[in-house]
Amino acid sequence: MNFIDQDVERYAFDHTSPEPELLQRLFRETQEKMQMPQMLTGRLEGRALKMLAQIIGAKRVLEIGTFTGYSALSMAEGMTEDGKVITCEIEKSHAAMAQRYFDASPHGRKIEIRLGPALATLAGLTEFFDLAFIDADKENYPAYYERSVELVRPGGLILVDNTLWSGLVLKPHDRETVAIDAVNKRIICDERVENVLLTVRDGLQMVRKK
Repeated sequence: MNFIDQDVERYAFDHTSPEPELLQRLFRETQEKMQMPQMLTGRLEGRALKMLAQIIGAKRVLEIGTFTGYSALSMAEGMTEDGKVITCEIEKSHAAMAQRYFDASPHGRKIEIRLGPALATLAGLTEFFDLAFIDADKENYPAYYERSVELVRPGGLILVDNTLWSGLVLKPHDRETVAIDAVNKRIICDERVENVLLTVRDGLQMVRKK
């Protein structure tokens, strides 16, 4: 994710509202203990997720890919007191660390982890959501997107992370990049939605269902 000028990235970071101290601790522990800490959302995108959940008054949020829980907690922070986040995670170690922080947060009671393959979890959902955030294995992005469109209410948001993939989408060559490029192409041609692809961190598709 180093294709954005680091001085510009730091300037944006320094001029974005800070996250709560608990999220700062979660960030540090993720950096210290996880093999791929760059998967964590971080302040810039995390504050954007919180604000978007707040703006649309989200009461039901679907997250595909929990990792260590930073993004789920960010969205829960911006939700109504009766809000609910269902977050899908396949790695038990990720889920265990996330749950520790959920338990320590006043917003953690809003979050429920569904452990197992996300596609199986998604197949069993029947309720509608105000917001869906996709940030999991990239090869399944097209399937995650299609199911999210079905589950998000009209006027709701679908946010798809890593949609610039360090700029590799300009010349897709591996399976992950091809899948990300495919979902970007699907979104721009999808008459059910309108979108903007934001150059936030590694690229964030913001999709509104009509």
